[in-house]
This record gives sequence, C-alpha cells and structure tokens, in this order.
Amino acid sequence: MKIQSKKLLINIHAQNPNLQLLRRFSLWSMKKDPDLEAALTRNRRWIINNQIKNIILRCPDHETSVNFLQKNFKTLDLQGKALNWLKKYPCCFETYLKHDEYYCRLTKKMMFLVQEEETVRDIQEPVLVQRLAKLLMMVYNHKLNVSKLNEFKNNLGLPDDYLIRIIPKYLDTFRVVNYGGRKNSMEIELVKWDPELAVSIIEKRCREPGSNPSFPCSLPSTWVKSWEKFREFDSLPYISPYTDPGRVLHGSKESEKRTIGLLHEFLSLTLWKKASIMKLGHFKREFQLPEKLNVLLLKHPGIFYVSNKYQIYTVLLLEGYNRSGLVEKDPLVVVKEKFGELMQEGLHEYNRRRHALNLEKKRKKGVVAVKDEKDEPVYELSDDGDGDDDDNLGGIFDPEERKRFYKVLFGENAR
Repeated sequence: MKIQSKKLLINIHAQNPNLQLLRRFSLWSMKKDPDLEAALTRNRRWIINNQIKNIILRCPDHETSVNFLQKNFKTLDLQGKALNWLKKYPCCFETYLKHDEYYCRLTKKMMFLVQEEETVRDIQEPVLVQRLAKLLMMVYNHKLNVSKLNEFKNNLGLPDDYLIRIIPKYLDTFRVVNYGGRKNSMEIELVKWDPELAVSIIEKRCREPGSNPSFPCSLPSTWVKSWEKFREFDSLPYISPYTDPGRVLHGSKESEKRTIGLLHEFLSLTLWKKASIMKLGHFKREFQLPEKLNVLLLKHPGIFYVSNKYQIYTVLLLEGYNRSGLVEKDPLVVVKEKFGELMQEGLHEYNRRRHALNLEKKRKKGVVAVKDEKDEPVYELSDDGDGDDDDNLGGIFDPEERKRFYKVLFGENAR
C-alpha cells in the first residue's frame, strides 16, 4: 500500500506541478463553518480592492494606468485582466481613456471614505499606540523588525506611514534602532513598560480575584471528547502572554497554555480578529511559537477556527465572530465596512447589467425567451478571476478532487 501510494504521489506531481505548493503545508483540515468561510470571502474582496486603492493613492494626482495595475495583479494574488476587475466596482474605481490608454482613479465617493478613514485614524491614534506597545510587550526581547511588523500593520490598524506619523510623537514609549546597520535590520523597540497594559483580555474578564482565568469555548455540545480535552486544558494555571517565556519549560503543557494565551491576545488586538498562519510563522522566534503551529491551533477548535480558503491558511478567533459578522467593531472597521458596502453597490449594478446582457445575447440566438427583469435572479460573480479569462488550476486544488486524492492516498479515514 505504501509503495502504491508513493507511485500515485509521483504521478500526480508529474501531472500537476502546482501540487508542490500544496505539499508545503501539512495535510490538515478543520470542519468548515459556512458563516466564517463567507466572512473570509467578503474580506478577501475588500483586501484586494483596498490594496488597489492604496496603489492609486500613492501615484501622482491619484491616478494610474490600468497597465500598471495589471503588472501588480500577481502581487495582489489575482488572475485575468485588471480592467475587467475594476469594472466590477464602478462605485469605487473610475476608468477612462487617456492618450489611447486606459487609466484609473478613485471615485468621489471613494475619496470621501479615504478622508473619513484618515479622520478616524487620527482619533484612534492613542488606541493604535497601545496596540503596538502591547504587541512589543509580548515579544520576548520587546523589539520587532520593521519589515516583519509591516506584515501586520494593517491588521493592527496602523497607517502605512506609522514610522513617521506615530513613532516620533511617542519617543517615551518607542524608539527606532538599527544595531545591524543594514536597511532590513531596522527595529522598533519598547522604551517603557506599562504594567496597566500588561493585562490580557482573558485576565480582564476574570470576575473573581485570585481565580484561574478561563478561555471561552465555542464547541458544539455533542462534542463530548473535545469538551473533556478543553476542560483539562483550561484547568491548567493561566499564564499571561506578557510574562517572560523563559520561565516556562519549552514543550510542556504550561508552555502550550501560554502560547494559546499569546495567540488569543494577539488576535484580539487585530481589527478583524484573524491572521495568516504563514505570517504568524514569521514570528516564531519573537513569540517563541512551536515549529508545528498549525497542529497546535487544530488542537483547540473551541478557541480558534482554521480555514484554507483560497489556499491561504488563516486562523480566526471564534469568540470574535457571531455567525459571519464581528461581535465588536473597531471604529476603523466601521469605516472600512462602508468601503465594502460601496463595493457591493457597484458589484450589484455590474451583475445586473451583465445578467441582462447575457439574456439579450441568448434571445438573439433564440435560446431563451426574454423574461421580465424582476423575475430574474441577480447572480453574484466569483471574484477569484474574470470568468472566461480565469486560469483555473483545477486538479488537486479542487476541493472534491482533493478529497478523492486523500482518500486514495491515506485510506477511508482521510478527511
């Protein structure tokens, strides 16, 4: 059986080189939650359009050629034509011809939201400073490489120019150092430890002084064994993520308890209560994380939800969500959701016109009779690409195909 499985794997590798990307990760999964998967779908559209918005804002006169955006499409994790994508969101992006070339700029509604976001960010500045301080307090040596921090700056609500916009105002709390002397060795170091900030959200919720702080658990009542494992884990003494990790024996149950507390606290600091597991892996040394972080997260399905939507492994804090929505929304999230509503408004109009055009084409071909528009459903197009222009990977990247592959390779019990 092992020889047959090995031969099968070699053949599949030869037929589909994209499988190498999949094999970089352990073959692990979690029972899918439709609501949380839907939240990730909406959030992905917002992230991509927000990146396009930022590219445009960095360009002279806040306009750029569509060809320039096309060159960035792979960076944005998109396929197909940039012009097709932009036309899906007419309320956000305005495309026009200039010197026989398509250009793009933000609409007036979008520019209004950009200004509103900047206003909210200025108001929220003290909160952003606290978040950054708490993050540095959880790092074992209380300093972070700027390049690494930039990977999570948007998750924390920090502006792109936080180094010149925020840090110089709070030199009693932070300082920028460069002990290596290289550009990529620049770090932000915590100058002052604030004991009032060194209290986790789990500890704040503990009602009885002296009692053991407890993690909230979102397991179904029928998962008896999982509940037993959670109660056993939760009964261990809670270790604050702000304590020195050197005091805890590496690989022990206490070390696991501290790591789960640290990940819980970190996700609580983020705007969307989620993070890329790959990016978290970049902080293994700073956060003293275990080598197999994915395995650790899957051991605690009552605290975290793990998804591989779009082949991007993401961890969500379960208590942060009610079905597909956030329980508590940061003021910055409220503004960003207005951006999402504007996106949806344009996408709905685009889909309505696309649907009507398709019906007209079919009518001319005599395929179907024209029906009253109000009787026709409006279908939302996939935002993974551009319809006919999509480069569909298929094969092992198709969910059903992947299930069949695992079943053959690992037997009937494969998930």
